[in-house]
Amino acid sequence: MDSIDTDVLVVGAGAAGLCAAISAAPRRVLLAFADDPRAASSTALAQGGIAAPLGAGDSVRSQWVDTLAAGCHSSDRRAALRVIRAAGEAVRFLSGVGVRFDQGASGWRMHLEAGHSRPRVLHAEGDRTGRAILEALLAHAAGCGHIEQLPGLRVASLLRGEDGDIAGALGFDRQGAPVRIGARDTVLATGGLGGLFPFTTNGRHAGGDGLAMALGCGARVAGLEFIQFHPTALETPEDPAPLLTEALRGAGAILLDAHGDRLMHGAHPLSDLAPRDVVARAVWARRLRGEAVWLDATAVFRGEHAGEFPLALHTCRAHGLDPAREPVPVTAAAHYHMGGIAVDALGRTSLPGLWACGEVACTGMHGANRLASNSLLEAVVCGRIAGESLARSSPAPCRPRAPAAPAADVAADRHGGAAQLREIMGRCMGPLRHEGELLGGLRELTALRERLAPEALTTRRRLELAIAMVRAALVRRESRGAHWRSDFPQRDPAADTR
Repeated sequence: MDSIDTDVLVVGAGAAGLCAAISAAPRRVLLAFADDPRAASSTALAQGGIAAPLGAGDSVRSQWVDTLAAGCHSSDRRAALRVIRAAGEAVRFLSGVGVRFDQGASGWRMHLEAGHSRPRVLHAEGDRTGRAILEALLAHAAGCGHIEQLPGLRVASLLRGEDGDIAGALGFDRQGAPVRIGARDTVLATGGLGGLFPFTTNGRHAGGDGLAMALGCGARVAGLEFIQFHPTALETPEDPAPLLTEALRGAGAILLDAHGDRLMHGAHPLSDLAPRDVVARAVWARRLRGEAVWLDATAVFRGEHAGEFPLALHTCRAHGLDPAREPVPVTAAAHYHMGGIAVDALGRTSLPGLWACGEVACTGMHGANRLASNSLLEAVVCGRIAGESLARSSPAPCRPRAPAAPAADVAADRHGGAAQLREIMGRCMGPLRHEGELLGGLRELTALRERLAPEALTTRRRLELAIAMVRAALVRRESRGAHWRSDFPQRDPAADTR
């Protein structure tokens, strides 16, 4: 088995992982990732932008209030305030590494998205914001002498040190050979878990693997039941599903039902700009009945905002659709996990030696429902905080246990269980849930785990995570944000954060 020793191991090269790696200087960082982040990370797919209270008349308090409202009485108020207060510095940092945010006549152009009380979402290259941020961070990281990159490594397990602390990871290279990486500190920035569902907008490696590894080691987790579904994924056979940014509705696009009537009219005071969970449930309910739902953005693509959405236009045309001439079919798709590995204000987990940032982590900021475009903000802010905290810390000596080379297959789909897992989760853990479906899903997931071949390491870990998520949804006998129980449709005020 190949063996590598490093100071700090960062797993994942999306916005959070790159910010952590860059900010950890002068400590030596090994940045490990399975595939080119431009093709595999969810950061590259982010269209909407980054929310920051930088416009005229806006304020930290205003964005904070909007964030708490979207979080449905479940956000960690101090965590949300901490991140939003750092938004201006995060935008300046990104500008400093080369991100060119779109400009208007009087400065940065601000966009309106659902749940926000005013326009405050910055775009870069129109609706290619995530890719623009990722490209700038990758270029900057490549010039950092303290960062060494290890592409093609799929991390499969965390390693324990002699004292029980996390001391690195075990991974597999492109040829399937095991590689042991000893590290004084390990940062998980592995993204979300949309790949556990049949319809997702997430990158192809977003199967919850970092969260599953930490869960298997006994790390404290939180909010596993809170999965946000994006209401406007373009309905195609493509996997992941192409996203049509929420900013289209901010610019005037509307949702239509199968009869051509406005889907959200009368369903919420904000109509098409209602919070994502409300819109996603409305779309999901129609699709469960076999009815089509359409996004009519013809007025947007024929008007003054047409040039602001080049990716959405390209996506539609690539599938033979012209959004300037006709409504396009959409569906709800798993988009963002508000839960994850519980972390403190510095990004530390409950396991010594293990840190987490980005979507794999749960800071508490998002509560039960993330406010649009707060995710890139949190990834940049919390990635930088974790990196800066690592830079200030005094690492312990690295003495990982040397594991035997496992006969494990880390491909999540080779044994057939992955497709069944996704289908079960789509039935029981979608935007609308019920005890009977949750219990049935739990039985199916448990039985599937028992049938798996022992070497199906990744699928087994994903099943353990899925089982924990279903159990969390069963325990929460109320409806709150992205967790909606048709058998318990009211929020329980006793469960509110204080």
